Amino acid sequence: MRDSLMLVRLLQLSSPALPIGAYSYSQGLEWMVESGAVRDAASLKTWIADLLHNVMTHGEVPVLWRLLDAAERGDGDRFAEWNAWFRASREGAELQAETLQMGGSLCKLLADLDVLDDFAQTQIATCAPVTLPAAFALAARAWDIPSTDAVTAYLWTWLENQVLAALKAMAIGQVAGQKLLLSLGTAIPAIVDAARQREDDDISSFAPGLAIASARHETQYSRLFRS
Repeated sequence: MRDSLMLVRLLQLSSPALPIGAYSYSQGLEWMVESGAVRDAASLKTWIADLLHNVMTHGEVPVLWRLLDAAERGDGDRFAEWNAWFRASREGAELQAETLQMGGSLCKLLADLDVLDDFAQTQIATCAPVTLPAAFALAARAWDIPSTDAVTAYLWTWLENQVLAALKAMAIGQVAGQKLLLSLGTAIPAIVDAARQREDDDISSFAPGLAIASARHETQYSRLFRS
């Protein structure tokens, strides 16, 4: 029963219905479509796969692992350190606004649901503004979700949101979107494991292509998304 309840909470945390605004962001994808660099299912798959393997694996997911570990151990100093690191790693205004808005919304939701313990409440107050990975780690702590499952769900929600953004920004069709999720999703277990083994000094947010796409999106004339 306990494992089943944990799964239910994990599904709730990773659901597109979670009211934190993930649907309103494309992380530069909308600009890539506008520029013509992403124009069909094949080029879309290349873009998302590159982000998975060269950005998420090297930076965001290893940071999430550390935030989950710090939250589980009740290590406030380490938690604050990695929240600050991730906040500083966001290279453009849109990327930083995205993680802070979603992180803040998730913290507020958890507070409204009355599931935060003293440690989580203290971290939200002292680490503000709280990034999305940090808020996600506090949610996993609140619902006793194992770290491996939490990281897997985090990656899946990121991947799903990228595909959903593509379905809105370009005409690839629902079946093509599901094929992308089926294909790219197979890489998630290996990414989870690789990110866990990454050393502190090897964590990197260096992603000039993503930074440029996001920066150019800021002044895109017509757009659907906030990033």
